[in-house]
Amino acid sequence: MIRLNELKLPLHHAADDLPRAIVARLGIAPADLLSWTVHKRSPDARRKSEIAFIYSLDLNLRDEAAVLAKFKRDPQVVPTPDMDYHFVAQASALPPHERPVVIGMGPCGFMCALILAQMGLRPIVLERGKPVRERTVDTFGFWRKRELNPESNVQFGEGGAGTFSDGKLYSGVKDPKHYGRKVLTEFVKAGAPDDILYVSKPHIGTFRLVKMVEQIRDEITALGGEIRFETKVTDLVVEGEGSARRVKGVQLSNGEFLPTRHLVLAIGHSARDTFSMLYERGVYIEAKPFSIGFRVEHPQSLIDTCRWGAAAGDKLLGAADYKIVHHASNGRSVYSFCMCPGGTVVAASSEEGRVVTNGMSQYSRAERNANSAIVVGISPADYPGHPLAGIAFQRELESRAFVLGGGTYDAPGQLMGDFVKGVPSTAFGQVVPSFKPGVHLTDLGSALPEYAISAMREAFVAFDKQIKGYYKHDAVLTGVETRTSSPIRIKRRDDDLQSLNTRGLYPAGEGAGYAGGIMSAGIDGIRVAEAVALDIKNG
Repeated sequence: MIRLNELKLPLHHAADDLPRAIVARLGIAPADLLSWTVHKRSPDARRKSEIAFIYSLDLNLRDEAAVLAKFKRDPQVVPTPDMDYHFVAQASALPPHERPVVIGMGPCGFMCALILAQMGLRPIVLERGKPVRERTVDTFGFWRKRELNPESNVQFGEGGAGTFSDGKLYSGVKDPKHYGRKVLTEFVKAGAPDDILYVSKPHIGTFRLVKMVEQIRDEITALGGEIRFETKVTDLVVEGEGSARRVKGVQLSNGEFLPTRHLVLAIGHSARDTFSMLYERGVYIEAKPFSIGFRVEHPQSLIDTCRWGAAAGDKLLGAADYKIVHHASNGRSVYSFCMCPGGTVVAASSEEGRVVTNGMSQYSRAERNANSAIVVGISPADYPGHPLAGIAFQRELESRAFVLGGGTYDAPGQLMGDFVKGVPSTAFGQVVPSFKPGVHLTDLGSALPEYAISAMREAFVAFDKQIKGYYKHDAVLTGVETRTSSPIRIKRRDDDLQSLNTRGLYPAGEGAGYAGGIMSAGIDGIRVAEAVALDIKNG
């Protein structure tokens, strides 16, 4: 097949315009185009008066060799790469002690377990939280009744933190082996809409993610895997010292010792107690940069108009997103993160007496507000000392937010104009916040360190030059956003993806500091599953 890139058509083109454009672009007869599929479709809004779609297409032609020879100097006409997934190993039944164990059932964990199961390795998955539907009840209960279950919430439970998010399925990570295609293909097989395979910024939304996660769970178990919910790993058992140090197994919350020589850590970025346990057991951990900030809500109609112009509201375009960055005069970078078009701001606490925010959208992205985290990059120099000092720093900010919000799990909030001016807010304007349980208006000036506050005040005004109307007095800020990524990295070797100092331990995904978002976590889960399979295969 041939990959044809950068084919541009008007936004509202007819269905038969696409094959006609292909034929014209390649200078072939219509009969020579046997079939075609859309690989990628992206909106081009550089000229708002002429918004178009840019296509990348895979073509089946009568004489592909002749076309490739004709366009050998054209970088937009190339052979279609092989994007099929190829397993690195297949195994028959293994003795019980050789069954790999995966800790965590988020995107990294369930993709790792799925690949292991598809290779015949019968993984055991340990998830401290509940199955996704029970977890959803607990999460909505917290939002409505302020009743937090520390083991079943936005952070913990089947599906991971990505379940209560916009369900974004795109990533900027390098993916030369097309693992991302495998992730999307498995999601579609599990019930995700087919369009995630070709739209430029695919997403699913929470309700569809719930059904999809259940289907993936069913496939893992049908292939011989085992999933244990409400099962927390309380201790890591290792044997040997120095270069001979190796995983022997894990101690579980029910008192059971589970032996394994291949243990995948897909624990997510909020498993703070597990991070501490691993550090106490001598696993090499280091502090890493992350970001802190607030959630910001604007009317979605404002963002649509800024992005799409007169085409705002067009169903083909949907709700617009944005990506902005400002380099502040104090040297800090302020940028948008996890932007959720037509979504809501949600309570993402996992510890009592602490307030954390996140963003979420459904597949329709039909809510009236757009929200995004606006965050400031920080580094271990801002929280020096212990490798786990970033966790203590997060907890301090989250506890501060709980107090500023009134001590009831309401989020502290402030109007953007008041925040920039440094005066407390007393009443909402046009923008009604979506955060549940509620938003308590206050002064957010003390919610974050001074360097972050001053950088953000400067950035909100500067962002108005990138998105006209962004500096809107009654846009609502809610705090705090602290779980942008893991504050630690559990370092691993590049060659076999095992812990630097503990053989058989495979740090993976967001919690280990090797991913950020559903797609990159899923991709990392596949990489680690392959590393485990190859280690078992090679004895």
